[in-house]
Parts: sequence; C-alpha cells; structure tokens
Amino acid sequence: MKIRPKRLKKGDTIGVIAPASPPNIDQLNRSLSFLEELGLSYRMGKSVEQVNGYLAGTDEERLEDLHEMFADPNIDGIICACGGYGTARYADQIDYQLMNENPKVFWGYSDITYLHTSMNLYSDIVTFHGPMLASDVGKSTFSDLSKKMFLQLFQPMELHYTEDISPLSVVSPGVARGELVGGNLSLLASGIGTKYEVDTQGKLLLIEDIGEEPYKVDGMLNQLRLAGKLNAAAGFVIGDFCDAEPKRGKKSLTMDEVFNHYLGDLGKPALKGFLIGHCQPHFAIPLGVEAVLNTENLTLAILPGVE
Repeated sequence: MKIRPKRLKKGDTIGVIAPASPPNIDQLNRSLSFLEELGLSYRMGKSVEQVNGYLAGTDEERLEDLHEMFADPNIDGIICACGGYGTARYADQIDYQLMNENPKVFWGYSDITYLHTSMNLYSDIVTFHGPMLASDVGKSTFSDLSKKMFLQLFQPMELHYTEDISPLSVVSPGVARGELVGGNLSLLASGIGTKYEVDTQGKLLLIEDIGEEPYKVDGMLNQLRLAGKLNAAAGFVIGDFCDAEPKRGKKSLTMDEVFNHYLGDLGKPALKGFLIGHCQPHFAIPLGVEAVLNTENLTLAILPGVE
C-alpha cells in the first residue's frame, strides 16, 4: 500500500521545478494565475530558468531543486513546469528515503514518468500524472476539465472515467483490479533493464505517447513484451497517442493493429481512447493507487490519491 500525500488546502505553497528540460517562461508565467485561483502560493526552484542545452540547468542543479522541495516543510506540494528530457540522468542519485519520509503531492507527466516509476519503486508514495504548468496550464488550449482535475488534490475523491469524457473501445475484454502504474511509453521502455524498470506484476499499466509512429510504438511494446511486463500486468489503460501517423507515403500498420497485436490476445482487459497524456482535456490521475478497469461498462474507477 503506497503512502498517500496529505491533501492540499488554500494558502498552501507549491514548489515549481523543471526536472528535465527548460520551460517556456512566458507560458510558465501565464500559468501562475491558475495556482492563485486555486488559493495556492508558489516558490520557484532555482534551476527553473536555467538553460543547459536541452536541460534546465545541470543534473546537480535539477536534483538539488527536487530534494529541496521535498525536504522543505514549508512546501506542501510540487508541480513540474514541463517535461522534455532529462529526469533519468539523475535517477540513481535521488534520495528516495527523503521522499518516503516527507510524502507530498508530486505532479507531472511525459518525461516525469521516469520519476513516477522510480518513486513508485523506492519511495512508496502516490504521485500524480497530470498537466504541467508551462506545457499545458499556460496555454490558451488548457481546458475546463483539465482545470477541474486539480481539485482531487484538495479533497480525497474517487475518479470515474466514462464515455461521457471520450469514446472508449475494447482491445481485449474483461474486468481487472490493480494498482495503477505507468505513463509515457518511451520512458517506460527506456527503463527496461535498469533498477528503475516499471513493476507491472498484477497491476494496471497506463501507456501514452506523442509523436511516435506505429513502428516505434510497436518496438517499445515488443520490448515490454520480451521483458515480461505485458504478461505480468493485470490490464491496460491506453491513453492518448497523438501525432502518431506514419510519415507520408510510408507503408505502415495502424496504431490499432499494433495495440491489437500486443494486447489483444493476452486474455487481460485493455481499453483505449482515454484522454490521458499529451492532449486536451488531460484527465489527471494518481499513480500507485488501486483502480478497476471494466470493459463491460467501459469505465475506469480510481481510488483517491490524497489523504
């Protein structure tokens, strides 16, 4: 049973960090009024405005921000400014015990998947897969449903994803209960063979990605298959795979054919069409909590992520 962080309340302070790539500063600044609307104060990590090639400062600077935000008793939750690339570079230097002893809301997605997975394994805390400040909140496309998803941080609430949100379709029928894990497929695949590879045993595996053609998704799912991760899972929550069309003129399997090949005959429930990932709206979810996937009534029910 993972540790649920304490719920947020009005007046709490959020630590804003850029654990991977540098954020678009204009979009980050535009997002801050949303935190104020939620009744939250914020403090910027020192590396947020640093630019080191495709990284927001050095690995040491980004790691220091992560550690400081967890260690500081005046910081009540942490929301990532953006993803990009770079969290895996210091996964082996993180003080996971510090996080275990100071559980608090930690929220992000995309490259942040590497942190979700490693914290799930070694900190034993529930984390949140949801839209980030510069990447999503600070854009004009940020939707009302995405805004509402932040309310789960203030009050323990069970989440219910139904076809009222988006059409869902069955890849493989059934009902499964298990801890919800996963996130960005590229990051899950890159963890295979390391001590940070996702544990799928008896769990519901969420996958999503952006800009990956069907053959790339095929390769990543095959890597998970060969590593035993698909067979070990209890079921599959297939999130959004946007900008995934094959390059013009190139012969290709469809994405549906790829999902059917890897997940269709495992005898485990798999449902696709969830607006979870690089999309708007983006249905934010806690990772590390119990959930039930039901292909008979096309629902995903998820237990609360906060205490």
